[in-house]
Amino acid sequence: MVLEIIERLDALRGYLDLSSKQLRLEQLEPILNDPELWNSPERARIVTQEATRLRKVINEFSSLKNDIEDLQEYLEISSEDQKENEELGAEQDRIEGVLSTLFRETLFSGPNDERPAILTIKPGAGGTESSDWAGMLLRMYRRFAERNGFVFELLDLASNSDAPKGIDHAQFIVRGERAFGLLRVEGGVHRLVRVSPFDSQNRRHTSFASVDVVPEIADEIEIDIDPKDVRVDVFRSSGPGGQSVNTTDSAVRLVFRGGTQDEIVVTCQDGKSQIKNREKAMTVLRSRLWEREEQRRLDEQLKARGEQKAIEWGSQIRSYVLDKQYIKDHRSGEMSHDPDEVLDGDIEGLIWAGLEWQLGDRNS
Repeated sequence: MVLEIIERLDALRGYLDLSSKQLRLEQLEPILNDPELWNSPERARIVTQEATRLRKVINEFSSLKNDIEDLQEYLEISSEDQKENEELGAEQDRIEGVLSTLFRETLFSGPNDERPAILTIKPGAGGTESSDWAGMLLRMYRRFAERNGFVFELLDLASNSDAPKGIDHAQFIVRGERAFGLLRVEGGVHRLVRVSPFDSQNRRHTSFASVDVVPEIADEIEIDIDPKDVRVDVFRSSGPGGQSVNTTDSAVRLVFRGGTQDEIVVTCQDGKSQIKNREKAMTVLRSRLWEREEQRRLDEQLKARGEQKAIEWGSQIRSYVLDKQYIKDHRSGEMSHDPDEVLDGDIEGLIWAGLEWQLGDRNS
């Protein structure tokens, strides 16, 4: 058993790429010591979190290596004493737990994993049923944020008057430790199968909703936006049913068209300040432009390899089959038989399985 642990440690050493982590930590030290870093609280938070995590991984690996060496020595000289063997068994279990925790570090290698995540939810075809499903997803991610101590910030919401809890569009930011690193696997089409509460004949319906996930791109990352390419509209914020919730034109809509026929529309009507709403909308626009450029690069790589990425509604990443009480992620194969808990924000198991699948997919 100890030999297996040693083999896992050797594999982990390669996966973690500790020399690169040490080099990155050395690069961060002068940034952390620069007083100007704190002029941008969000960037300071991200840099500090990254440095703290790098130190933790490096130190934990070193400590784990020493603990495994000690365990191996103790096992070589151990007697038949039952109490002593129980203590060694408990230490072995602890070491295996630390190994598993460190292995999860290998799932976060993206340059934006530490950043906040911007999520956009849109219902598919299907009217009231799909809008209700989009509203259920919005609540699921809100509860996920609450369960994990993350900050959930609603940017834009278009309610559906035919579905009391349904939405036609929602955009929000989740801020917290590795928010984008975790939630990036949620991007895609989510499929709901259930007996619809909106169907008087109690028939089974299938609905779809898309979830788009991008990192919030900080100001220090250069994104060129020509003011001539952005149209700014201001209007009064509206609540459920369309009623006005503000007597001033505080809501902001940005319409960007530059270098392409595809418009990017960003709306923010969360706060009562037009200035703050405009700042938030510009942050989202920068993030969407960054995502578009990254997607263009990815498409070129896929084209060069002769691959094609499916984006149609049939390419759902996860199915929520409520009448049969199960949820299945079609990428990782991970399943849950407690849909109520999942829809109440308990999606960590699905996320971790998705991250492991994503790592294997990249390596292949």
